[in-house]
Amino acid sequence: MIIRLCLSFAAGIIIGFERASRHQVAGLRTHVLICLGATLLMLLSIWLPQEYNYLKNGDPGRIAAQVVSGIGFLGAGAMIRLGNNIKGLTTAASLWLIAAVGMTIGAGMFLAAALVEVLTLIALLGLGAIETKVFPSERNKILELHFKNMVPDTKELLNTVKSFGVRVQSMDVDQAFDKKGTKLRLLVGFPSTIDITKLIQELKNIKGLENVDLKEKY
Repeated sequence: MIIRLCLSFAAGIIIGFERASRHQVAGLRTHVLICLGATLLMLLSIWLPQEYNYLKNGDPGRIAAQVVSGIGFLGAGAMIRLGNNIKGLTTAASLWLIAAVGMTIGAGMFLAAALVEVLTLIALLGLGAIETKVFPSERNKILELHFKNMVPDTKELLNTVKSFGVRVQSMDVDQAFDKKGTKLRLLVGFPSTIDITKLIQELKNIKGLENVDLKEKY
């Protein structure tokens, strides 16, 4: 039991250190405590049926099963809503995973726990950079374009927007805008790497475009 608890402590430190280095709300101490707690509960689940043999209905997985559902409350606390975006999903997942690692260590499956620790570090450290480069994060915004005295060339507009890597999710056209022109309202996904100033300057080169408004979507 002592060996398993010490290994659990080390496993929590490894993942918790990575999360703390990124200044996440659940860092080193949180991961260590969750891993230790999960290991202790797993040990208790194994010990109780062995100690009380007269309990014919004893289930060694009953206590451990509650860890899986109970850890969801801590995971929810690690998530933060910023506008229409959710931050902290990776940390919430790491809390759930470190609880599973703690239970695995408590059950004596050391090789499986070590392999998951290595794979988790690869996912958090290595895949993060690849994900950011290949799939840059984006924020949903409302792009309003006001055209004066004409029906705009939407094909040119869409080609300009998409050339900057902006994903157009929907587009509404209001030709009764100010009884003189047309207003296009686009719901778009802006990559975090985009130069918004340059995009707006490029849009203003479109014939007939009078004004460009960029708003957050909540």
